[in-house]
Amino acid sequence: MIRTAISQLMGLRPSGGLLTQVRDKGHLSRPRLRNPQWFLRKEVTNRGDLVTAENKHFINDLVHEGFGAPALIKGVQTYEQNLIKTRDLATPPQTWTPQIRRCGVIARKIGQYPLWLKNGERIRTTLLQIVDNHVIKYIPPEEYVPKPLPGQRDSAANHKRGVLIVGSESTNPVQLTKEYSGIFKDSGVVPKKNLARFFVSPEAALVPGTPLNASHFRVGDFVDVRGKTVDHGFQGVVKRHGFKGMPASHGVTKTHRRAGNIGGGGEKGRVWPGTKMPGHMGNRWRVIRGLRIWRINSKYNVMWVQGSAVAGPTNGLVYIYDTILPLRKNQEAPPFPTSYEDSSEDVWYEKVHNFKDESIIYEKE
Repeated sequence: MIRTAISQLMGLRPSGGLLTQVRDKGHLSRPRLRNPQWFLRKEVTNRGDLVTAENKHFINDLVHEGFGAPALIKGVQTYEQNLIKTRDLATPPQTWTPQIRRCGVIARKIGQYPLWLKNGERIRTTLLQIVDNHVIKYIPPEEYVPKPLPGQRDSAANHKRGVLIVGSESTNPVQLTKEYSGIFKDSGVVPKKNLARFFVSPEAALVPGTPLNASHFRVGDFVDVRGKTVDHGFQGVVKRHGFKGMPASHGVTKTHRRAGNIGGGGEKGRVWPGTKMPGHMGNRWRVIRGLRIWRINSKYNVMWVQGSAVAGPTNGLVYIYDTILPLRKNQEAPPFPTSYEDSSEDVWYEKVHNFKDESIIYEKE
């Protein structure tokens, strides 16, 4: 019994087999700093600085004839501005069920702001602005060929969801390459700066050119927000992992912020995978799940979501979609497949105190 306990502490099985401990899946979450060579080049090298003002005006007129007018006008969006050469946007009516997966949106993290509940409790929220989102393309499940998982030859046989490609923030097509602008040719939408894909059920497919705004969600619902953490570069263990460090005096020499012993001695004679050591900090994709929507401003497409732990810096891109947590999924039908109504109202959750309402009422004597 004593030998078994010692072997478990040493990382060995009672039969003598070695246990491989992996504390962190760092090899799966490392960012790709360089795009593969087969990626489409997004921006052109020659911006046309030698083009005269008259020729620039002529080029912009040709671009608007081919792609339509830009959808984003000083950050304020309306339904009429979002429609670009798209007539029949309404999809055939479908029945919503909790198993159906809807499309998500691309937003920017614009800051943090407190809100107060009606009972006086103060809550911290993060403001996310959905800027100029349009559906670019839909790939049905039978045409989508995902990358096979390790150890599998083909993983497309069990794939039951399609892919919706969504773009945000219109830009000038003159600054983009011909191949990148060709992605938006069939959608009738001005080329976008940012693209993202969302796996959706076939019943939740949207017609290319459909605008997506804050009305896609409702107050009180729970969402998952995916973003990339702040890039801090190469950092030591004190900043990266919160180590205490060595004393500042009493014979300590040049080891004040070092990690110290990493446990590499003994019978193993190696360092365990996942040991906390200096390295690159940040620049990792992280998802925070189950955030409640407390408030929605439909005029500027801003959402107030729970907490202040949304990954990413201010003005960073995040992806928002319905939560996958079983106990926080939508039990009532949300706007399905999306909302086609144009509204400029400011919607508050029922438990949140509206600053426009009177909090104290004095009666006349």
